[in-house]
Amino acid sequence: MPKYFSVKKYPGVQYYESEKRRFNGRVEKCFYIRYQDSLGKRIREKIGWESEGITAKYAFDIKNERLRSIRLGDEVVPIQKKKHSISFADFMENRYFPYAKSNKNPSSYKREKQLYLKWIKPIIGDKALKNIFSFDIEKIKKVMKDSGKAPRTIEYALAVTRYAFNIASNWEIYSKSNPVSKVKKPKNDNKRIRFLSPQEAEKLLNELKKHSRDVYEMAYLSLYTGMRFGEIANLKWQDIDLENGIINIKDPKNQICRVAYITESIKALLLKKQKKEQTANQNDLLFKNTNGNKITKISNTFFRVVNKLGFNDGVNDPRDKVVFHTLRHTFASWLAINGTPIYTIKELMGHKTLTMTERYSHLIPDVKRDAVEELSRNMEKQTKGSKLSKDTLAS
Repeated sequence: MPKYFSVKKYPGVQYYESEKRRFNGRVEKCFYIRYQDSLGKRIREKIGWESEGITAKYAFDIKNERLRSIRLGDEVVPIQKKKHSISFADFMENRYFPYAKSNKNPSSYKREKQLYLKWIKPIIGDKALKNIFSFDIEKIKKVMKDSGKAPRTIEYALAVTRYAFNIASNWEIYSKSNPVSKVKKPKNDNKRIRFLSPQEAEKLLNELKKHSRDVYEMAYLSLYTGMRFGEIANLKWQDIDLENGIINIKDPKNQICRVAYITESIKALLLKKQKKEQTANQNDLLFKNTNGNKITKISNTFFRVVNKLGFNDGVNDPRDKVVFHTLRHTFASWLAINGTPIYTIKELMGHKTLTMTERYSHLIPDVKRDAVEELSRNMEKQTKGSKLSKDTLAS
């Protein structure tokens, strides 16, 4: 018989600690609620495990909902008895999102909830988990496509739905095959092909410098190191190694740790910034917003300058528009044009696979053609005047 412990902050909530299960490095708790039904019978109802996203506060809210139903004379159906007919909305809002809020970063949690409320819930929210099929998921995809949503956004919504069903399966709330697994991802060609010429880059940097020193410096770093906006926004002074000429990029996208290299011009920029911020310590961010916190989105100054320079005039295809990410794309494109090997570009960009870097391969000088032409010239020299050469040329 398990030993139950009461949660003082939440009356009516109890838990016991498993001898076999662990969560976040410690013994896992399973939460229960206690209340009396309409006949005065004492009920102890299992709400669930911490790994399922269950907290004492959540269990307390369920208990209050039970008491409210009893007062109104409504039927009370314990969670464990209704798990096989639980609706998608009930699962997402009462199980999945409490779990996601505790286990995902805030921006991912917020984005998932937006997609759920806008596109997923209206179509499958009222359906029982067991009654959702691939056809229903196809409807989500179609509605989003007809509304003009980008393939990447549709793919994200499908990924949220797929993951939710996986979690439901892991928690033994859902036992069928994942309905999203049979739905094809939308074709997604969002590869940027626009990059800046040296003249355009110079115009952009000069104009940015007139309006915002910070935006200018962030743009300069992206253009000459290939760093993403988020990577630049996360930079602290402790990441800058002027002595060895490198920038340590921590927690980059794709989880591939890498460094960016400090050129003489970047070194001058950083020294000037360091001198200006003499009170800065090693834990300080290089770039902060007006409240002294991390910058979370690109300043509108960048877009105003781009519009002023007319870089996007008459451009309808998003892949051809100049955005902040164009600077990173320009860095890679310039490397390719200068004959940098594709694998080196991959490492400098921090790409997870070589396939991601191959979009720049068409810009690399055609060494294959040069090799064939060089071979031809050498063979002609060696066979010049010989019978083989004459016969070959005559044929």
